[in-house]
Amino acid sequence: MSTTTRKGAAQRHCNTHLARTMRSLSTDTVEDRSSALFPVGAGSLHSPATSSVEGLRMAQDFAHIPVLLDEVTALFSPVPAGVVVDVTLGGAGHAAALVASRSDLGLLGIDRDPAALEVARLRLAEFGDRAVVHQGRFSEIRDIVSDSMEGRSPWPVIPGISGPAPVVGILADLGVSSPQLDWSERGFSFSKNGPLDMRMDPTHGETASEFLESVDLEDLTEILRENGEGRYARRIARALLAAVPLTTTDEVVAVVDSAVPRGDRRRGHVASRVFQALRIAVNSENIELETLLDSVLDLLAPGGRVAVISYHSGEDALVKHTLRRWAEGDCTCPPAMPCVCGSVSLGTLVGRRSVRASESECERNPRARSARLRCFEANR
Repeated sequence: MSTTTRKGAAQRHCNTHLARTMRSLSTDTVEDRSSALFPVGAGSLHSPATSSVEGLRMAQDFAHIPVLLDEVTALFSPVPAGVVVDVTLGGAGHAAALVASRSDLGLLGIDRDPAALEVARLRLAEFGDRAVVHQGRFSEIRDIVSDSMEGRSPWPVIPGISGPAPVVGILADLGVSSPQLDWSERGFSFSKNGPLDMRMDPTHGETASEFLESVDLEDLTEILRENGEGRYARRIARALLAAVPLTTTDEVVAVVDSAVPRGDRRRGHVASRVFQALRIAVNSENIELETLLDSVLDLLAPGGRVAVISYHSGEDALVKHTLRRWAEGDCTCPPAMPCVCGSVSLGTLVGRRSVRASESECERNPRARSARLRCFEANR
């Protein structure tokens, strides 16, 4: 591909993939399974840490354990009767627990992964019309909720509530699920060879392979740098672009191996940060989260709550600062002075600090170690 072609293609990616990138690696010893970095075998640069799973799986094989399940259920226990929107439905672990916890709650589940939706429908079938599933991005929450409440698509039916029940909860469990990492054909994991795809919805959009063929050196360097690969970002970016077309995950791992001196490789494998960066770019994850946070307060009924589980310091920082801004009403007054700027609080932080998994949960589910759960209650 010519330099001109690359540069032109990069302009198409700039707003989508680089605007306020928020993610960085967890500081934990072992990264959660929702990112590209997870435990590697002793003495190996990228040995598999999970069992091989081939092909799409039915519900009994979708072994995704929801993190902070009891804590999430407890946070939504005080909300009024109505509908909880789970914008990262996955295998419906959180969703099923929420609907089961109260007969006056309905569930609208959103996910862009067709395989996850198939599993979720099976798991939520017992709740009948109280649980409804939609395929889509969580950045599309406004349109999905509007279409459903106005009758253009199904909306959960709650006994005793006439008309469309209000939205009283919004839940987002960010990141990649364990089954998505385990399925080699999805291309999310550097430890399993498969096609270089990385799309949350494998039926739409640009694959990671196609992304590498269109992005330019400067943009790719910035993407790698902003997602944890500092010193060798440009060197890796140059090596990747020189090697295109890249069609498999093993090919990317080999390129990264050759680009970084063995003595400078850090914990895990340097390819973990490269895979994370590519996944975020391919799925526009930074823009998705920002759009979601811009939408939720307009949808929530008074007393409704939004809860977000983050796995990276960057995305957690965005959630924390956004929820704090809502609580403070965009106050511009000095911290030590009474508010005189006329700002109005939009609600209350539910807890000043993030909720983290207990040691016992982390032992059962290592993915939970990096999880940070934050919650906000709307008052309007």
